[in-house]
Amino acid sequence: MNYEVDVLKMGQCEVPGPEVYWMSHWDRWEMLYFYMVVIRGHGHTIIINTGPPRDLTALNEVWREFAGPRCQMVRREEERPEAALASLGLKPEDVDYVLITPLQAYATANIPLFRHAQICLSKRGWIEDIHAPKYPMHIPRRLRIPDDVLAYLEMEVPDKLRLLDDEDEILPGLTAFWAGVHHRSSMAYVIETAKGTVIASDSFFTYDNVEKMQPLGILESMEECFRTYERVRREADILLPLYDPQVLSRHPGGKIA
Repeated sequence: MNYEVDVLKMGQCEVPGPEVYWMSHWDRWEMLYFYMVVIRGHGHTIIINTGPPRDLTALNEVWREFAGPRCQMVRREEERPEAALASLGLKPEDVDYVLITPLQAYATANIPLFRHAQICLSKRGWIEDIHAPKYPMHIPRRLRIPDDVLAYLEMEVPDKLRLLDDEDEILPGLTAFWAGVHHRSSMAYVIETAKGTVIASDSFFTYDNVEKMQPLGILESMEECFRTYERVRREADILLPLYDPQVLSRHPGGKIA
């Protein structure tokens, strides 16, 4: 079953080079674009990630402490989720499934906007990134999943929360596997299209991470990195890094398939 795939830009931020490339690019800053992926087909509308918080103050404060004043999320009004979706003729209530990777506020903050959607995320990540971390997290919980989003998922609509196994099928032609590398909640979503298999993930920030086998800088496991990248290289016809500005140059207008 084939789907159409588009990307919508939700904001941007510059980060130090070694955050993107392991022990490399020390004298460079890298621009990251934060995308929402829109998947449509067979009567369903699915998105990957919901965009950063409406108020960027807390997020930018933590990032500034981490990397200095240059490291700040910037967003135009047309990059807010409602406006971006409208550019494709969609409204939040049209979305049937929200897929999350990773559990970080720039991906999770707008989950309650999608009132009709089932929310799919990593079971392993839900435990190890949120409820029972194995080690101290460098990002506060409220910036992994904001308080209102956590309350929405656990108290208001717990029946809409779907915890994905490490290998899982969401819909025919749309599957997921646990990727790791970046966070315990990092997933890879595998989308069948007329152009071939698209794999979207935050486990690689850029094309070069996978195509040139340059490990991600801000990783939690080098072993997971090589294992995931080798699998992606075998199985993907089209890579979809969730942060690489080159996505829009390789796919003008954000039309992936």
